Amino acid sequence: MTGQSSTKTFSFSNYRLQSGIVLPEVTIGYATLGTLAPDRGNAVLITHGNTSGPQMIDPGGSTGEGSWNELVGPGKAVDTRRYFAICPNMLGSSYGSTNAASIDPTTGQPYGPRFPDINVSDIVGTQRRLLDHLGIDRLVAIVGPSYGGFQAFQWAVNYPDAMKGIAAIVTSPLVPRERSEGNVARLLASLSNDPNWNGGDYYDRGGVEATMTEIRIATLKTYGIEDRLKATMSDPTHIEAAIREEAARWASGFDANSLIILAKALRGFDVTAQFGKIKSKVLFVLSRTDKLFPPDIAPGVMQGLKAAGVDADYFLLDSELGHSASGLDAHKWAPRLKQFLDGL
Repeated sequence: MTGQSSTKTFSFSNYRLQSGIVLPEVTIGYATLGTLAPDRGNAVLITHGNTSGPQMIDPGGSTGEGSWNELVGPGKAVDTRRYFAICPNMLGSSYGSTNAASIDPTTGQPYGPRFPDINVSDIVGTQRRLLDHLGIDRLVAIVGPSYGGFQAFQWAVNYPDAMKGIAAIVTSPLVPRERSEGNVARLLASLSNDPNWNGGDYYDRGGVEATMTEIRIATLKTYGIEDRLKATMSDPTHIEAAIREEAARWASGFDANSLIILAKALRGFDVTAQFGKIKSKVLFVLSRTDKLFPPDIAPGVMQGLKAAGVDADYFLLDSELGHSASGLDAHKWAPRLKQFLDGL
C-alpha cells in the first residue's frame, strides 16, 4: 500500500523504564506507508516532533512542526514505492500510545500526574520493541524533525548497528538542562492556573482545553507561524484568528499531561559524550530562521561528530519559516534527503 497510511497498534507487557519502574501494559500506535520487503530490509523509521504524531506522514496530515507529506510518499524523498515508512507515536504522547490518560491497570483509573517519568531512551526502547515485533532487524535510516531528531540521535548511540543512517532535522544532540527545566516549569505554571487542572487529575473535570489553546498559540508563534500566514494574509486580525483556530484544533486532541511528560523526558538529554558509539552516517539539517535550534549550533555539533569519527554532513535549509521549515519548505531540502538515502 503506497497511498493513505495505515494506522495500527502494538501492545506488550512489563516494560522496564530506565528508572527501574515497570509499566504493566504498553501500547504504541504507529502509521505505515509502503510495503515491507520480503527480506525486511527497506524500512525507514520516521520519528515525529513534540506535539505531532504518526499523522505527520499522512497524505492529508497537518502538524505544527509542518506535515511531512511532501517528504514521505510515492516518488518523494522517502519513496514509499521503494521504502517501508513507519512512524510510531512516542510513549507518553497523545496519538495512540500509552500516556497519562491511559488506564493504570493497577488502579483502574487514568494515570494522570502519576504517570512515571520517562526519558528519550525509554521512548526509543518502545520503538525497538515494535521493530522486533515486525521482524525488522536493521533500518535503512531514521529521519525526524525537532523532538524526532532527539530520538534519531538517541537511537544512533543506543543501537549503533540498527541503522545505516540518521537524518536529524531542526534539532540538536543535547538540550541544556536549564532550558528543559524551564520548559517544564513554564508549562506547569500555565496549567496550574486553569481552574480544572486539579494537579493533573482533570479528566472528569472538563479538561484544560482553553489553557492548552493559549500554550499552543505561543508555541506556534515560536515555530514561525506568523511568517507562514503572511504569505497569504495581510490583516493582522485575520492572522491572529487563523493562529487561534489552528491552536484550538490541536488543543482539542492533545493531552496536557503528555506535554508535561515529554518536556520532563528531555531533562538531561545529551548524547554528545556518546558520539563515539555512532556507526551510522549522519545528515544534520537546520533552518536558517529557526529560533529553537539556530544555525550557530551547527559548527559545535559537526565538530563533535567529526572528532568522534562519525561520517557526518550538514545542510542549511534556507527558509523564512523557522522551526516549521522542514515540512512547509520540504522542497528545499527533499533532494538532499533523497541523496542521503540513496547513498546508504
